[in-house]
Amino acid sequence: MKIGLVCNDIATEEAGYTTTRLGLSALEMGHEPWLIGVGDFANDPDDSVRAWARAVPRKTYRTTATYLADLQGPKARIERIAVDDLDVLLLRNDPAADLGARPWAQSAGYIFGQRATTRGVIVLNDPEALAASINKLYFESFPRVVRPRSLISRNADDLRKFVEDEGGRACLKPLQGSGGTNVFVVKPTAKGNLNQIIEAVTRDGYAIAQEFLPDAKHGDTRFFLMNGQPLVVGGKYCAFRRISAKNDVRSNLHAGGKLAKAVITDEMLQIAEIVRPKLIADGMFLVGLDIVGTKLMEINVFSPGGLGSAAKFEKVDFSHAVIAALERKVAARQHAGRSFTNRQLAMI
Repeated sequence: MKIGLVCNDIATEEAGYTTTRLGLSALEMGHEPWLIGVGDFANDPDDSVRAWARAVPRKTYRTTATYLADLQGPKARIERIAVDDLDVLLLRNDPAADLGARPWAQSAGYIFGQRATTRGVIVLNDPEALAASINKLYFESFPRVVRPRSLISRNADDLRKFVEDEGGRACLKPLQGSGGTNVFVVKPTAKGNLNQIIEAVTRDGYAIAQEFLPDAKHGDTRFFLMNGQPLVVGGKYCAFRRISAKNDVRSNLHAGGKLAKAVITDEMLQIAEIVRPKLIADGMFLVGLDIVGTKLMEINVFSPGGLGSAAKFEKVDFSHAVIAALERKVAARQHAGRSFTNRQLAMI
């Protein structure tokens, strides 16, 4: 297979990133992976989709660090490839990372991904669905039973009333964003700061006010689903825990959180079962569920990271399982021609 992996910027990729792990796994399994930044695409005069992409010069690497060093360094193969000739294009860029600094880059991945699907390339996750999930409002389309109570608004009165109705305790965060930036927990004792918090959160757009979950102080669990089902290899679930730093409700690693082995509960499996139908309908091949207690806090559909962290705790390789799933999709496309839609292929 020829596989394109789309990231925000090749220069800023790291050895521990899931995208890097998937690229190395594809190489190890005999495939041809190409890394593409969201700024490297082109739609040519003949309407073909092309991209400046990088591949490594060798067939074998012992670590993701050495693989990435060659990919980013002077030894890399740099070519203007025909995206149309790829078997699979994996959209792995995080739009929130380009919020503000490179607004054009937020939509570039799925826009060119949409073009690629018309040229016969399997694009994952489905780019049409990604376009509809560019911010956290997508999360509100999942069943209420798995979500915390929430309000989305820019109106300060609306947000203050929600906090008041929640007994003075709630979580406020931007509708767009990631990494725990501008995430606040409002407490009854800090009511005097509410106006400043609302101003900070709504400065760049809409805010989400969410029911406060006491279990959040214990962190959350990142739980991977692939093809609408829990990702399992050798009887081990692809998951890990993120533990919040002391006196900080945010469990994001960028916010000081730490990692630990996950314990998958019946409640987590039930959440996965409840969200499965919509994920299948939307062609969301690989996603990360962020679960706190018995509630789903977020669904990462753009660039779910942590396959390496899960592998570290579970002692199995989940990246190879993802590439094997891509092999089955390509085989299905070869046997059935264009009779399957991209969304259908995404979940085969």
